[in-house]
Amino acid sequence: MNTAKAEALSTADKSEWTVDRCRQNLLAFSLYLKVAGSGEITMSLNKEALRYHAEPPAGKVNVQPSKSTAGEWELSLAYSPGVAAPCKEIAKNPQDVYKYTTKGNLVAVISDGTAVLGLGNIGPEASKPVMEGKGVLFKQFANINVFDLELKSSGVEEFIATCKALEPTFGGINLEDIKAPECFEIEERLKKELKIPVFHDDQHGTAIISAAALINAVDLTGRKLEDLKMVVNGAGAAAVACARLFFNLGVKPQNLIMCDSKGVIYKGRTEGMNPFKEEFANNTEARSLADAMKGADCFVGVSVGGAVTKDMVKSMADKPIVFAMANPDPEILPTDAKEARPDVIMATGRSDFANQVNNVLGFPSIFRGALDTASTAINEEMKLAAVHALAKLARQEIPEKVSQAYGGQNFSYGPEYIIPKPFDPRVLLWVAPAVAKAAMDSGVATQPIEDFDAYKDRLEAMQGYKVGFVRSAINRVKSQCRTRNKNLPKIIFPEGASSKILKACNILIDEKVVHPVLVGYPENVKKVIEENKLDSLRNHLETEPIIHPSSHKNYRRYVEELYRMRQRKGVMEREAERLIGDPHYFAAMAVHLGDADGMVSGATIKYAEAVKPILQIIGTGRRNCASGLNLVLLKDKVVFFADTAVNINPTAEQLATAAIHAGQVAEYFGISPKIAMLSYTNFTGRGESPRKMQEAARLVAQQKPNYTVDGEMQADTAVNSEVVERIFPFAKTKDGANILIFPNLDSGNISYKLVQQLGGAEVIGPFLMGVKKPANVLQRTSVVDDIVNTVVLTALECQAFEENY
Repeated sequence: MNTAKAEALSTADKSEWTVDRCRQNLLAFSLYLKVAGSGEITMSLNKEALRYHAEPPAGKVNVQPSKSTAGEWELSLAYSPGVAAPCKEIAKNPQDVYKYTTKGNLVAVISDGTAVLGLGNIGPEASKPVMEGKGVLFKQFANINVFDLELKSSGVEEFIATCKALEPTFGGINLEDIKAPECFEIEERLKKELKIPVFHDDQHGTAIISAAALINAVDLTGRKLEDLKMVVNGAGAAAVACARLFFNLGVKPQNLIMCDSKGVIYKGRTEGMNPFKEEFANNTEARSLADAMKGADCFVGVSVGGAVTKDMVKSMADKPIVFAMANPDPEILPTDAKEARPDVIMATGRSDFANQVNNVLGFPSIFRGALDTASTAINEEMKLAAVHALAKLARQEIPEKVSQAYGGQNFSYGPEYIIPKPFDPRVLLWVAPAVAKAAMDSGVATQPIEDFDAYKDRLEAMQGYKVGFVRSAINRVKSQCRTRNKNLPKIIFPEGASSKILKACNILIDEKVVHPVLVGYPENVKKVIEENKLDSLRNHLETEPIIHPSSHKNYRRYVEELYRMRQRKGVMEREAERLIGDPHYFAAMAVHLGDADGMVSGATIKYAEAVKPILQIIGTGRRNCASGLNLVLLKDKVVFFADTAVNINPTAEQLATAAIHAGQVAEYFGISPKIAMLSYTNFTGRGESPRKMQEAARLVAQQKPNYTVDGEMQADTAVNSEVVERIFPFAKTKDGANILIFPNLDSGNISYKLVQQLGGAEVIGPFLMGVKKPANVLQRTSVVDDIVNTVVLTALECQAFEENY
């Protein structure tokens, strides 16, 4: 095995192969596909897949309760006798099953194992790993619960009867890996006879994703759908669904030639025909795939690997569109197609090539929209809504988190990027609302969504507590601006030429949450904006020009103010001129003098260098103590960590001040402060650190008697109520602390990073507490999302400052 193959396999082996790690593993697997021979891929991948599935507990899914059942009382609610109450309500009104049970978020993935992937008719038992995998994808990408059901069915009628009998249990049915033509009849019958959504993903998933890709490929090549000459190779379930959806988009039936293993499906052909193929029979002289592709604008393959040759691609029209979606081997490899026609736009079903037609872009979000409206069907209007949402999303700026999920690759709308990536978290936020709205407009929604903004917030919260927390903060900033008739907070950024700062500003402008002010050399800043195609930011600069400190109208005023402030601290007038020429000092002075509401810096320089002008110019508040605060977001709550950034070995007074500042932040978010002063002992006061922490607790209680505070205590005592109840019943933090104060910077900084990296917590910050006006310093390792989060909370801080001062 060559070095590249070994490296790829080694990378994969080091990561646990679970859904939670799939982002990390994707890059390794793509590299492996590129460098390994097909035989080695099969051997090594099979070995790894068997190990992965067999590792205890076997399989990929489990069932966990969504409610607590910790004590006798909760068990009596979950089961007898309390469970009788929802049963009675549902008996009176069957629609209440959506209110009191998981039906509204439960999908059945049902198969008979007759057409499993490329394996064929392997039976229901052998299909189970695939159906479990489908359930994993539903959960991972749309938070939908799934029961996979593998049926030993004698035929169409028994299969349909079984599905009909299951209707009371499920909110929807996803049919999977059922052979044609039976799959057509099963789906059509179930759609007519059931009042829940039924969706055959093998047909419609591929059709929806390829249709979105087609819209953008047609746009990039300057064509019109109604003029497109298309060849579809394959006449199975996916091919039929693709062709039908293409017709709904505007492709004319007379311009589409369908081929199967026997050649062109033409009017009058009798061999190997059935009613579904007859639907696509055309009047044409072409008899072979090669004949059909001559002069064609577009080829869509859902057939077998190697079906298309270079000569066939050469014979196509200018700027040909080739969707070779056979798996694992496409009808023609992108490298061969581009060698034949460098102007080709390619898509395949594989992750190691550009433009992967991956069904996971469709079915999770489509079912999400259908379930959230309790729809009785997934109809054509809903499918088309998903198509257009995906096509439009591909034309938007790509977030940095998507690039990170794909090994740092940069994507932008064009021939190599015509459909979104599977790990783009925006897919759910675009597709599900579009599908839900189409369900309402077409009359199949039984529970219409009244507030789509709130619905999108709920979808965003499904992607993690951090996302939902930040979204609520964004909404709060906007709401306070509206209710108080105030302008958006003006935040100044001294690192105006930083690409990640500029990308964050572009997002913030689109969100309409702050008014950014950029400082830097205008030409450098504009160059980065153009390179990254930050259109919203470019438009913003038409009314808010980039500031170059030494040539700005406020430069002399700022110099004089700095000289006045620091002349007795060694700063002469020339030095003041030099310092105000520094964007960080200029920005701090703008905040100090009220020309900006807040500032965010630190993306490109060390923390100490970024915080220095803030402390020298803006200064600390009446308690004369700055400190760092991190928000640690757990599954269902926020815990505040301090001091995590400023004071190396704080005194008891400094710790008390940090605790009070953290308490004020908690109160702003509607959280009652419960403060734990941490140390290596529990309530002994023996040793320098324990004594310091006890004194800090005493000072907080003295200055803020309404706060719950105790210590010193160990970390487990602080957060585990059972420990307190069992061993320290006198402790005041009986339900667990939500503010943890650490004895020194080492412990605070180490702790939040360990919790983040090993505990799976999401962390925002650090934030700078105790300064006179809002100013925060980023870590240099911050990515765009971190910057956006920091700026949003800085905007909230600006509003709180205005309210209180």
